[in-house]
Amino acid sequence: MNESLVELIDVHRRYAGTVAALRGVTLSIEPGELVGIVGPSGSGKSTMLHLMGTLDRPDAGRVRIDGQDVTELDDRKLSRLRARTIGFVFQQFHLPTGVPAVDAVADGLVYAGVPRATRRERAARVLERLGLGHRLGHRPDQLSGGEQQRVAVARACVGSPALLLADEPTGNLDSAAGDELVEVLFDLCAQGTAVVVVTHNLDLAGQLPRRVEVKDGLVREDRLTEVR
Repeated sequence: MNESLVELIDVHRRYAGTVAALRGVTLSIEPGELVGIVGPSGSGKSTMLHLMGTLDRPDAGRVRIDGQDVTELDDRKLSRLRARTIGFVFQQFHLPTGVPAVDAVADGLVYAGVPRATRRERAARVLERLGLGHRLGHRPDQLSGGEQQRVAVARACVGSPALLLADEPTGNLDSAAGDELVEVLFDLCAQGTAVVVVTHNLDLAGQLPRRVEVKDGLVREDRLTEVR
């Protein structure tokens, strides 16, 4: 039996001066899954994303990413795991002003020690795969919102992470660009990347094969949906 890529086991997280963000969450995600996590503000969904991304640690319970218990890793090993295994996409594109798309994506490989020429070659391949081969030299101000978000996805994926975490990725997109991004996410999953999307957008979540509903720090529902 294959090991889950992500495992949260009876996870608790409380922040100083607040109610518990998570109160005993258990959840697993397999390689190649596309999962939407939904819930109202303050439900705990962003905390779950931060724990999956090793940006935070639980107060109790276990978080395993790619078979490694993050509570047992020091900061250096945690950074290595994050760089090797996880890509992040956020609502804000965070693309550097005045930098061509190919270089913005190539920068995602800087900390992996990849030579500059190789970084740009790999960046170009990923952008071409996402339908932006004709936009390699374009700056952010020369790209549409949907194209900018695809560049952000390319930057997150250029290191071939096993896990892609997306926080409100369609929040700044119109419906057409949002639909484009969903197609990109399905393509990534077809290639074996597990994708977890945190969103308030129920229309977006309804297009994804699995939906996890979080409320008051607990998983209230975890179900498969009939899509595609």
